[in-house]
Amino acid sequence: MPQAQIMTLDEKLDISNKALTLWEAGDNEGCRNLMKKLPIPPYLAKVLKDKMGVEIIKIGGWDLSEAEAAFGPNWLNT
Repeated sequence: MPQAQIMTLDEKLDISNKALTLWEAGDNEGCRNLMKKLPIPPYLAKVLKDKMGVEIIKIGGWDLSEAEAAFGPNWLNT
């Protein structure tokens, strides 16, 4: 199985800047959709799993690549 590519800080900043531009233009939905492309930090993904449950994470549509890299590909199911 190929290992997930970790997003660089520059890539994260680029997405954040584009999302901010959308927000400032009044496109809140576009901003939210773009922000979901940013990987959730592993510690936050774990807190969400522990406090809110697996289903919330699964339906949230967030990028979990950093959590998968830290905890393994099946971390949601364990």
